[in-house]
Amino acid sequence: MPEKHKTLPFNGRTLHYRVEGRDNTQTVVLLHGFLQNLSVWSALSLRLMHFFRVVSIDLPGHGYSDSYNNDCHSMDFISRCINEVLITEGITDCVIIGHSWGGYAALTYAENFEYNVKGIGLLHSVAMPDSEEKKQQRLKVCEEMRKHRPNFVLEFIPSLFAQCNQAVLSHEIEEIKEQALDITTEAIIAAQMGMMRRSSSIYFLSRTTVPVMFIYGKQDNRIPLEVATAMATVPAYSQLLLLDNVAHMSHLENPSAVTRWIANFVMTCYNKNGACDNLTLIG
Repeated sequence: MPEKHKTLPFNGRTLHYRVEGRDNTQTVVLLHGFLQNLSVWSALSLRLMHFFRVVSIDLPGHGYSDSYNNDCHSMDFISRCINEVLITEGITDCVIIGHSWGGYAALTYAENFEYNVKGIGLLHSVAMPDSEEKKQQRLKVCEEMRKHRPNFVLEFIPSLFAQCNQAVLSHEIEEIKEQALDITTEAIIAAQMGMMRRSSSIYFLSRTTVPVMFIYGKQDNRIPLEVATAMATVPAYSQLLLLDNVAHMSHLENPSAVTRWIANFVMTCYNKNGACDNLTLIG
């Protein structure tokens, strides 16, 4: 069974996280996306925990983790939060995987603590900084948050899913909506500003020697296919999975493919012979 949330005092506030499969030695760290929390990984964690130690973290201001700064949760600050969790758990190496906003955090953690990283996984995330157009869009989101936060949240969450999946995943979408409505306006703005101000990670990706995994959806209107495929050409060693009938939430839209891909990738990063081609993922 999944373990309950754990708490960690940090900088006068509290971070929440979960550790599952703790008897395993290889570690996967999962970082959720914007307006979500660690529960979005629950089904995937249940499968992976039989083979790996799985650490999932509520990023600042999301889930049960406190908000630290009403202005900006920078990527560097979030990477320090991640590091504190891993130090507390005595974890000295991991494969770090992030979805969207969590992917930006995963890259920054890998840059700042590269000696701890066996591999990097990016789900629907990129290494480039925001364009000027994207920065303006984020500022508009912040303004919308101040005026009509509930309306924005209720419209934003379904747009993350391919149209063909919205009916079958209606329960999951409603659950994410309810959880997102509990996030404060200040925390939402702090996340947007942190994304807007992040630096490029392209140079880091080009020089890192660890494997990098990319997963994208062919129906994702936030990341064009040409950008997705270009990302995969940057690292020295990369794996790219493009999924049909998937938009921005592959771990919910096609969980079986994503789980198996991640399991194979983690085993590759830890140099285990024979990846998970014939692995029975329980749960």
